[in-house]
Amino acid sequence: MYQLLGRATSGNVQKVMFLLEELGVSYERHDYGRQFENTTTAEYLAMTPTAKVPTLKDGGVSIWESHAILRYVASKEKAASLYPTDLAARSQVDRWMDWTLASLNPVFLGGFRDAKKPEAERAPDTGKNLAAELKILDGQLAKSTWVAGDNLTIADIALAPVVRRCVAFPFGLPPTPAISAWLERLSARASFRTATAAG
Repeated sequence: MYQLLGRATSGNVQKVMFLLEELGVSYERHDYGRQFENTTTAEYLAMTPTAKVPTLKDGGVSIWESHAILRYVASKEKAASLYPTDLAARSQVDRWMDWTLASLNPVFLGGFRDAKKPEAERAPDTGKNLAAELKILDGQLAKSTWVAGDNLTIADIALAPVVRRCVAFPFGLPPTPAISAWLERLSARASFRTATAAG
């Protein structure tokens, strides 16, 4: 049984929960994070040198970084529909997962911080930068049902918890109808609802 270490409200933990729920595999989640004061212990740092969550334990193997965990689990569980074995199809999944980390995540984090501030104290380009990245994703989803094509993949699973929060930020973002329809499709899946239930 997989052991997932991380708080249920973390978007990165939710990505892993979404995949595990989608696959219907057994796992246990344990509360880890700064607020629990257990990610800087010697035991945790031996597994995860960054002191961040999530960490996935699979027997004697410990994996950190949420996207590495998604790839590991999908590969181990032979979930080829979620992580294709065809290299061209897999590269499409990997590209969107990498884009999530390299391009969307920085503006998401800026939005997450600014959303808590009074409007006058927000960085002037936060909403603009976020809108620009969401426009890219909306354009892709206007062409295909799921991010990497006709099937749900771990690219969708990696993006979903983050995008769900992005579109709720109070920045007057322009409409993204394809993203809205995609989020509706995701919300119809019990696996996604369970993974994101904590907020």
